[in-house]
Amino acid sequence: MSTVVLIGAQWGDEGKGKITDFLARQAEVVVRSQGGNNAGHTVVVDDKEYKLHLIPSGILYPEKLCVIGNGVVIDPKVLLEEIDYLAENGIQTDNLRISSSAHVIMPYHKKLDELQEERRGNKKIGTTKRGIGPCYMDKIARTGIRIIDLINANDFKETLGSALQDKNYLFDKVYNTTGFELQEIYDEYMQYAERIRPYVTDTSVLINKAIDERRDVLFEGAQGTLLDIDHGTYPFVTSSYPTSGGACVGSGVGPTKIDSVLGVVKAYTTRVGEGPFPTELRNEMGDQIRKAGHEFGTTTGRPRRCGWMDAVILRYAARINGLTGIAVTKLDVLDGLETLKICTAYKYQGEILNEFPSSLKVLEQCQPVYEELPGWQQETSEIEDYNDLPQNAKRYLHRLEELSGVKIDMVSVGPGRKQTIVINNTF
Repeated sequence: MSTVVLIGAQWGDEGKGKITDFLARQAEVVVRSQGGNNAGHTVVVDDKEYKLHLIPSGILYPEKLCVIGNGVVIDPKVLLEEIDYLAENGIQTDNLRISSSAHVIMPYHKKLDELQEERRGNKKIGTTKRGIGPCYMDKIARTGIRIIDLINANDFKETLGSALQDKNYLFDKVYNTTGFELQEIYDEYMQYAERIRPYVTDTSVLINKAIDERRDVLFEGAQGTLLDIDHGTYPFVTSSYPTSGGACVGSGVGPTKIDSVLGVVKAYTTRVGEGPFPTELRNEMGDQIRKAGHEFGTTTGRPRRCGWMDAVILRYAARINGLTGIAVTKLDVLDGLETLKICTAYKYQGEILNEFPSSLKVLEQCQPVYEELPGWQQETSEIEDYNDLPQNAKRYLHRLEELSGVKIDMVSVGPGRKQTIVINNTF
């Protein structure tokens, strides 16, 4: 029996969906514990691409139990659209379970998200405007609506009425715009509630029971370490905990029940949205990597900012998450390059920084200290055994292990399930 937490070790978009799908073959339960439909996982099965935003990637295996935990914020319309999308593609969701304690994204959350981002002007955070942040704000302010409220008609109407009093006042007095009608939202969400009801349960009990029964459990992360509300590049972060500790909080499982933490990292670095990015390549090389790696957001379609591998970030992620292993993705994207660079430290006002700075102002002024390595200029997408990788590719991977202090468990050389080289078994 193993319990594995899988997290993103960069700014998200590391290819966690593909690694989750690969590991789900061995897991019996797959759990999503934070974020909302601001996240997106792309999984390729037999040349068919599936895009998921809320439902765990393990859903593509009909025998796996898939859980949306209490730490997730759920837009019920999006969730049901995803269920319908899967059904249209022959994927059943009978094995899906939703936490009764998860919070619900309401129409006013999405409107607030847009208005707040507009008011920030050139100081915008770069949110997806899907209401994630405002929903988490209500959760922390103890004014949110949970799934358990939604499926109880009387409770929902009372809680919604109270919430709309505050929100409509805000829309009127602060934003000078119209608010929402209670009955209109109530009628719409009651339709969602009827369809969602069969999936709802106390998922903490469910997950802990599975662990006690010695079943293999995979906790599927969304976003990445540097988007964590506490440990990310604040304020250019998400509103939840994409780090390993968030898996425990967002699923109702104690930390003593976690066996290992696998960090997913691209063979280079990307990020979406605003904020400092020390190794960003704003040149032809950046464009080349973006094109070769198809670096466009699963959820938003936004082009991702691309740069060289940042080992300072990787060391930071290893420390913050307690990484026991690394999965390197998209190694094949670097196949055609003559020379590669790895950022081993930052230079700030003449000082060398080996650790990731907490100050955003410091990070903005950091210059990467690079180490150059020769490329392999050989296609890797068909390679199935680590020993068959080009020598320079193995040197590159070994250097990442040295710089991070964490062993590499697997390497992905393409989007397909078969394009995965296993070095150490995770389960």
